[in-house]
Amino acid sequence: EIIIKMKYIALLRGINVGGQRKIKMADLRTMCEKIGLQEVQTYIQSGNIIFEHAEKDRSVLENALQAQIKITFGFEVPVLVITQAYLQEVAQKNPFLQQHPALDTKLLHVTFLAAEPAKDLVKALAEKDYGTDTFEVLENRVYLYVPNGYGRTKLTNSVFEKKLQVAATTRNWRTIGQLLAF
Repeated sequence: EIIIKMKYIALLRGINVGGQRKIKMADLRTMCEKIGLQEVQTYIQSGNIIFEHAEKDRSVLENALQAQIKITFGFEVPVLVITQAYLQEVAQKNPFLQQHPALDTKLLHVTFLAAEPAKDLVKALAEKDYGTDTFEVLENRVYLYVPNGYGRTKLTNSVFEKKLQVAATTRNWRTIGQLLAF
């Protein structure tokens, strides 16, 4: 029997931010290997784990990671697991880059949603004025263009979670590119 392993990326929300919920990447890699994840690598301190596993159900991996993080580090961390192939699709379908290929990618972010949000919630969010900041919801992700930088936008991860009523985690475009390189 041939076991085909999938390449996954686990996106952790809100670790190592402002001195809160601190996790050393070496400890995180060790924990991942302990629960059977293979070829484990991490990218930067914000909680990006690249790994391989034969499990096809992403929610099984999400639940295993969340449970083990709580046991190992003593606090809860939301985890979203995506495939490398899905991340490739996210990169290829950025509406801002499709419309303006020369756009400064430092101003682009993607908010990954745990589920596709209700259309009426997306519509309500889109009706508000965010100045020069714009976003586009595509399935279970939000593409963001923030000309004044992410630090100044009102379109934060928390706003998307609250207004779209779904768990979320955001990555900048550079991180997306780096994660695709693994």
